[in-house]
Amino acid sequence: MKEVLKNYSGIIFLLAGIVIGSIIGIAAPGIVEYIKPLGDIFLNLLFVSVVPLVFFAVSNSIASLEQQSKFGKIILVMSFTFLFFILTAAVFTICAVYLFPVSGVSGSSEAVAETVSEDSWGNRIVSFFTVGEFTQLFSRQNMLALLIFAFMTGFAARKSGEKGQPFRLFIASGYEVMKELLLLIMKIAPIGLGAYFAYQVATLGPQLFGFYAKPLGLYYIAGIVYFFVFFSLYAFMADGQKGIRSFWTNAVYPTLTALSTCSSFATMPANLQAATKIGIPNSIANLVIPIGTTLHKNGSSMSSIIKIYVAFLIIGRDFFDPANLLLALGITVFVSIVAGGIPNGGYIGEMLMISVYQLPQEAIPAVIIIGTLVDPLATVLNAVGDIVAAMFVSRFVKV
Repeated sequence: MKEVLKNYSGIIFLLAGIVIGSIIGIAAPGIVEYIKPLGDIFLNLLFVSVVPLVFFAVSNSIASLEQQSKFGKIILVMSFTFLFFILTAAVFTICAVYLFPVSGVSGSSEAVAETVSEDSWGNRIVSFFTVGEFTQLFSRQNMLALLIFAFMTGFAARKSGEKGQPFRLFIASGYEVMKELLLLIMKIAPIGLGAYFAYQVATLGPQLFGFYAKPLGLYYIAGIVYFFVFFSLYAFMADGQKGIRSFWTNAVYPTLTALSTCSSFATMPANLQAATKIGIPNSIANLVIPIGTTLHKNGSSMSSIIKIYVAFLIIGRDFFDPANLLLALGITVFVSIVAGGIPNGGYIGEMLMISVYQLPQEAIPAVIIIGTLVDPLATVLNAVGDIVAAMFVSRFVKV
């Protein structure tokens, strides 16, 4: 019994915090605003620590790889894995809405204001991949730019040979220090996540049973099925029965973290811990998980299909037309890449969807509101999917 408590004490305390937070959110929503700062403090500490962790983890992984061919194979297998998972989630959702169609959905009278940048697409692409100042790299809003910089730094450290050895030791040491810092911050996770979960329940809970109950119900049921069935299948493909046991034994903590924070970014430390316990090599986990936080999103893939489907219902168009389905898959891949690892991310992708399909104004509130309300489960699928993706990559790349 003592051994069980020792091994699962972190999960037990975290679960207790979430349960207490849920009770507070339901029974006493009036005090949520007073305890929410505890959750904000925890998340802020997490965010400012994870950003340097991403830099050190990615650059150290590249700099420490002994064979260039191994790195190229990891990137290739990772890219195909991400694309395969995203498209599988999208096709599964299309099958779900075809087999269980939603009826009685119409436009909302509520106005949703969203500021859309008037920059040209060229400027948006430039800002997506790069930033103009070095200090802007270390912002969670510029994750892809940070990943690219970390890649280049790792390559430069490798090519510098013996002269670069002190720097390689520095980034290796920095990675270890940031891991320990994250472990310290995660000690207060039960309090911080409990407070934040109380806020989520108090604010989003009532809306789940309102106007969008049917499409939300479809998303949550399909998402839960995908979570248990497909993630188990991917884990089996990665390492057989042992993979399934290992994945589900270690996926609980990241799942609870993602559910509480609605942030893939905040879940990254828990994912890296889980990957270590599963036995995924650091050279793979430290590439796949940070990059997957930005570029690999099963939940966003599924929510993209649901949002397009509901928008088509509102305006009375045929979602299942082959041309519309193919375009939906293309948009979904793009949305899954663009959606940042932050709460309620993906508005840029939603605006793209509305623009490509030339949807009328009345469809905009539905798309944005659904995107907000599915965020808890979408984040779980996005974040925890990075663990099983790392398992999948390690199955085909031996380091």
